[in-house]
This record gives sequence, C-alpha cells and structure tokens, in this order.
Amino acid sequence: MIRKLHHNAYRCSDSEQTRRFYEDFLGLPLVKTLEINESKTGRATQTLHTFYRLADGSHLAFFESREMPFEFKKQHDFDLHIALEVDAEDLQPMLAKGRELNIEVRGPSDHGMIDSIYFRDPDGYVIELCAKRASHDALMDPARNGARDTLQRWTAAKSDNST
Repeated sequence: MIRKLHHNAYRCSDSEQTRRFYEDFLGLPLVKTLEINESKTGRATQTLHTFYRLADGSHLAFFESREMPFEFKKQHDFDLHIALEVDAEDLQPMLAKGRELNIEVRGPSDHGMIDSIYFRDPDGYVIELCAKRASHDALMDPARNGARDTLQRWTAAKSDNST
C-alpha cells in the first residue's frame, strides 16, 4: 500500500541556484545531497542529487548532471507545476517577498477549493503555493463531487470528437 510521497525528482541546471530558491526563498531545508559518480548499472556520471524537506517529511529533489544534456524551458502551468500547501496567512507575505526579490510571480488565484500564488524557479518550473479553503475537503470528496462521472464524460467526448 502506498503511504505517502517520499520525493519528486526534477532536473536542475545549477544546484546552488536551486538551493537559493528552495531553501532561502521558500524555506525548505536542504537535508541531503548525494554525489553520484557511478550509476547502479556501472555507467560513469557526474551528478549531484539534492533533497529539500517539506513539513510533512516528504521531499522535493533535484538532479544536476554535468554530462547529460537537458532542455530547460519555462514550463506552462498545465504541462508541469509543483503545488505546495501553505497556511492562508502565508500567501500575501510570500507574494510580497517574491515581488521584492524580482522573482516572477502571479496571483492570487481563486480555485474554489484553494487560493494560489505562483512563482517560477531558476530553471523555469512553476511553483504554486496554495492554501486550502474551509470547503476544501468536501469539494475533494469523490463521493460528493462526481469526479469519476466528469472523467467518463470527458473521455466519451474525446471519443466522439475523434470519429
């Protein structure tokens, strides 16, 4: 049985630049680094794997590789973003902090169940800070919100449009 997320891993172009954003700006402590000189299959590599801990004990992790090319680009929210939960009173101070440091920032956005603000990290990933509203748990209850029915309608409409 899956218990919880341990970590998500992403590429980064500069581990120190990444540390400054995730630790200094967002406040996630750097808790582990792994310098990888040989993969488990015996391939030589020059890779640094870093881990930043969230309050629930899960982690965001990053790989900086000196020899493996990777195309970094500004991600669109719908393609890739990382959403991190915060308390509602943290949104405005983080929004102001991002603006003060000239970090790309958007929001706040009202999503019904959450309010969100968005930043872009040094490698173009969109980082969402979201605060639950009082109605969050009820709105996220699949027994009450029709999630499966919505998915089935979406899937059926795709099939209808492809014929």
